[in-house]
Amino acid sequence: MNKAPSKSQADTLLKYYKSTNYTKTKKYALFLTEQFPDHDLAWKILSIVFEKTGKISDSLAAIKKIVNISPKDPLAHYNLGNTYGQLADFSKAEESYRQAISLKPNFPEAYYNLGTIFKKNLKLEEAEKYYKQAITLKPDFAYAYNNLGIVLEELRKFSESEMCFKKAIKLTPNFAEAYYNYGNNLEQQGKLKDAQVNFEKAIIINPALARAHRQLSSIKKFDIYDDQYHLLQKIYLDKNISDDQLCHINFSLAKIYEDLENFEKAFKHFEEGNKIQKKFLNYNIKTDIELFNQIKLSFQKIKKNIPSIKRNKSDLTPIFIIGMPRSGTTLVEQIISSHSKVSGLGELPFVSQIGLKIANGLLEYNSETVLKFKNAYLEKIKNFSDKSLIITDKMPQNFLYIGLIATSFPEAKILQIKRDKAAVCWANYKQWFKSKDLSYSYSINDIIKYYELYEDLMNFWKKLFNNRIYEVNYESLTVNHEDEIKKLIKYLDLDWEDGCLSPEKNKRAITTASNKQIRNKIFKGSSQKWKNYKPFLNGILDNLENNN
Repeated sequence: MNKAPSKSQADTLLKYYKSTNYTKTKKYALFLTEQFPDHDLAWKILSIVFEKTGKISDSLAAIKKIVNISPKDPLAHYNLGNTYGQLADFSKAEESYRQAISLKPNFPEAYYNLGTIFKKNLKLEEAEKYYKQAITLKPDFAYAYNNLGIVLEELRKFSESEMCFKKAIKLTPNFAEAYYNYGNNLEQQGKLKDAQVNFEKAIIINPALARAHRQLSSIKKFDIYDDQYHLLQKIYLDKNISDDQLCHINFSLAKIYEDLENFEKAFKHFEEGNKIQKKFLNYNIKTDIELFNQIKLSFQKIKKNIPSIKRNKSDLTPIFIIGMPRSGTTLVEQIISSHSKVSGLGELPFVSQIGLKIANGLLEYNSETVLKFKNAYLEKIKNFSDKSLIITDKMPQNFLYIGLIATSFPEAKILQIKRDKAAVCWANYKQWFKSKDLSYSYSINDIIKYYELYEDLMNFWKKLFNNRIYEVNYESLTVNHEDEIKKLIKYLDLDWEDGCLSPEKNKRAITTASNKQIRNKIFKGSSQKWKNYKPFLNGILDNLENNN
């Protein structure tokens, strides 16, 4: 009995596959696997057909068979890693890529995909290493340069990141995603005109790149003659665009109509975009209600059980800036980091990585955990900070983990930024957020409920650490900014510097949605802008007015 298909049988299988008649291809491939179970050709075709028809679990089973037949085939392990990645089983994907590399050390695609696994898991230093290895093996690997640029940007290495995007574009001039990512990089550095140019180039190459439209709309002022405005209207009416694209297009059009002061149409598009995103995320406020309750249960005995950790003289001193998103946290960080002794590090994920594990019962909250967290945190921020001994960590939702912060860093200052409730709620609703942690923001009712949870938790923390939390009122800051800034700088035990009065001159990179606004002088009245939408909100935010 033959152990392999005949040339005629192999040709027939390939003919069916090339015709894209996947039903016939699958049937014939299954026949051949029965006849020749230890030959990999039919299994390979079968795995591809299953993948193309959305049957990833069946594809996985076929690829596992290929690996069993050819255990020393690096490509088989590589494809197995790809399939595990599609199933979000990243640990097994990593294992498969490492096996492929052990069999074929000069396998740039395996290094690239391994880097992507680490990127998805926010292990950025590891991701950087493997992307660089992929580039070493394949110097014209444009996709590796692009992804390396994204990772370096997350690591606050903006100049290196910029060079990577430039290289990706040079290697592949029609690389729309690279132009888009380069635009994001430039925007964060405050180079808004150059960012606009790159977003526009991305759109020229791929007019349907909805994310580029959204980012471009956020940094430019529109009039009715703008070409992008008319292009977006056309894309919006296209019945073939995906829900993901439609979501970004709606947020783009909302911003345009806001610029045109057509608030009724702006509201319509904000509403439509938010509904799509909420459906996509499948968010339920009960998830956050449970999380907030878990946090209080995990930390309520905190003072009795955990002694404060002593500070070493060589340790960096963090200033934690917390509050609801869109409450003015970026402005406050910009003011403080204008001081010569302070390095503004933006939104760092490190507190939540441990805090969430404690809240979910995955880590016991004890002295050992606190000490390990503090040392790991200080080690990580060294890679982000310049030579300043004082840094700012402006992650608004660190309000969830004030207990961990307060016991780990007894010397740290904690600033809570408070802003008009209605203004905050509306600002959350009109903003598309990258983070899934802010999934509440796509429903006005969810936002209001989340704000209530936030206030309740802050009251809980203040009972434990009231003397540790300094309140900054956003409205007072914008109206009487000199007096309020001087009080803030004094509270932080910093010598006065006039530069703190001009945060718009601070050239540091800003990675938040407030990027454009923060490049302008401090101005009052922004908390009243939500009132342009009062006629369409059916009074839902009215009860929040002056209730701060």
